Amino acid sequence: QVQLVESGGGLVQAGGSLRLSCAASGSIFSIILMGWYRQAPGKQREFVASISNSGATYYAESVKGRFTISRDNAKNMVYLQMNSLKPEDTAVYYCNTPRSWGQGTQVTVSS
Repeated sequence: QVQLVESGGGLVQAGGSLRLSCAASGSIFSIILMGWYRQAPGKQREFVASISNSGATYYAESVKGRFTISRDNAKNMVYLQMNSLKPEDTAVYYCNTPRSWGQGTQVTVSS
């Protein structure tokens, strides 16, 4: 199974943007679904977005219209473009496949 490493998190003001990246240690071409989840302090991990290997995308209602997930199979990368960020988007963001998780990257949105 591939190992996943997230990057791109940081501190941003409300209304700002960040782009998260997820680098896989091996080919993601055959991985049917890759996704992003997040976990805020004191809360359960929750689904954010996912993308199939045919390019179909799925989003949580709370991020629909603000976040965009994409994947580059040639580079073994998955991205999450986050726009119009809100303080409630503050969380650790995790990349995942059906068999593995990354270590997470912290996103903090200040009001």
